[in-house]
Amino acid sequence: MTKIKSTTVCAVIHNGEVAIGADGQATMGNTVAKSNVKKIRKLQDGKIVTGFAGSTADAFTLLEKFDDKLNTYSGSMKRAAIELAKDWRTDRYLRKLEAMMIVADKEEILVISGTGDVLEPDNQVATIGSGSMYAQAAALALKKHAADHLTAEDIVRESLNIAADICIYTNHNLVVEKVQ
Repeated sequence: MTKIKSTTVCAVIHNGEVAIGADGQATMGNTVAKSNVKKIRKLQDGKIVTGFAGSTADAFTLLEKFDDKLNTYSGSMKRAAIELAKDWRTDRYLRKLEAMMIVADKEEILVISGTGDVLEPDNQVATIGSGSMYAQAAALALKKHAADHLTAEDIVRESLNIAADICIYTNHNLVVEKVQ
């Protein structure tokens, strides 16, 4: 799978809720270029929420393509993800895009990469970006040990904050959305 740095995106399904969030830092090399980029987008009237890591221009291209696939396949997130991954891997132009996406609806989370991967994560936690392993470890621990009193949104926020404390490419300017 492609290693994307310069952000952290985390999605969690917990107690019947789905939340996805990302930090707001954009970097150019080892310099912070902007601190409040919105890397989370709602599609299909909020029924599907996406987050991206990697090149912003590339991510927006992929978001447009994914939205087109959703419209083509009547809002079927999994089918749209598979078709996008196929195109991404085989199309000469798309193949050069450097980004990854997490997409979520009320039932599942998928990670989509340019190598043709469409992954449904174990434990209903998905992360991408440079701080992904920190956020994933935090989210798994929070789901396991604080399951009764935390919401999916709480877990995403705390996991991203932990990643931001550790990863220099992740900041504390968070955007978190819940799937409707």
